[in-house]
Amino acid sequence: MTRKLQLAWRGGLLLALAGALVIATLVTNTAQAQSPSGKATVAVSDVTLVEDTAGQDWTTVLSSQIKPPGGNRALFIDVSLQCGLYTQTEVRSRGGNKDTSSAQGTVTVRVLLNGEEAHPGEVVFCDRYQELSAELQGIVDVVDGELVIVDDETIELIQRTMNANAFNFVAHPLDSATTYDVEVQARVDSATSSQQGSSSAVAGIGKGSMTVDAHRLVQGDDVIVVD
Repeated sequence: MTRKLQLAWRGGLLLALAGALVIATLVTNTAQAQSPSGKATVAVSDVTLVEDTAGQDWTTVLSSQIKPPGGNRALFIDVSLQCGLYTQTEVRSRGGNKDTSSAQGTVTVRVLLNGEEAHPGEVVFCDRYQELSAELQGIVDVVDGELVIVDDETIELIQRTMNANAFNFVAHPLDSATTYDVEVQARVDSATSSQQGSSSAVAGIGKGSMTVDAHRLVQGDDVIVVD
């Protein structure tokens, strides 16, 4: 093959490869731009979603997108989360005086579809109220031949738990032409009170998962919400 023919053949091959690359790029971009149509989607996290905290406003912990197929369909969103609570109460008392300390930690969860709450709205995933009271005489000692209270007696109670909880949320009716952003949000609240002693409370969320399924309801059926 002459040098001119070799150059022409190589040039044609390069143009063909470049054209194939452009076509492949266009196909990839088109696929990525399409809406996530389908009957199900899943989001899973194997890391701590919310570190132990005494308070935190609504925070998105899991999210996904789905464009449900047509028909009388509803979205069933199953949310499973590890829920952790820590509460501490200590009381200090002497002379038979009553002392009380309390601590409460709560984790509440909701699901949003394009910013709107799915049924049944806010759900408490875990909650603990802990109260400790005592009437104590105090630590006594002998001073100059007499019994004298030298310090308070104390009692302290600490609890720390982690358990997995799940709840089913429902969204209906749906628009098959709409792509829905599905967000699982969690909020942490705590409350403490103490007199002579001390108290503290924190809550957190460990690993979690969300499964979203689009199911066709029985013809003429609807999701009944009981207030």
